[in-house]
Amino acid sequence: MKPEETFDYPLRWSWHGVQRHYNIIASRHDLTMTMGYVLLNIDQENGTPSTQLGPKIGMEPGSLTRTLKSMEKKGYIFKQSNEIDRRKVHICLSELGRKKREASREAVLHFNDYLDKKISASQKKKFFEVMEIINSVLSNENIFEALPQYDETKN
Repeated sequence: MKPEETFDYPLRWSWHGVQRHYNIIASRHDLTMTMGYVLLNIDQENGTPSTQLGPKIGMEPGSLTRTLKSMEKKGYIFKQSNEIDRRKVHICLSELGRKKREASREAVLHFNDYLDKKISASQKKKFFEVMEIINSVLSNENIFEALPQYDETKN
């Protein structure tokens, strides 16, 4: 099977292209694509509990911690302890963070508007249906359970 005939190859290739383009735009605003994604997923009014942010955007805790530290250092976010339970921390947008969030939002809207002009409604519907199946399989099934174990001693 050729790489371009597998499911993972076009997913990886497309995501790499999206990341590259978003990072070009983000760098103009002293951001990374990851920072922009975090900014877009923080509740603008109340902040977002730090424990909910990682799962919400699919980031591992270590990566999220490093990203949040960098964003806090740049002044895009601040941490606010819960008045009742000090163990709970909300990640909140600073005024600068709100401006950076708007730049991120504009980039995402532009990308989606651009693709909407290139992709028909039926193609878009089919794309989301296929992605839903892939995500469901990855979330709910142990797809590698029946994978035979590679025996290094045979070679």
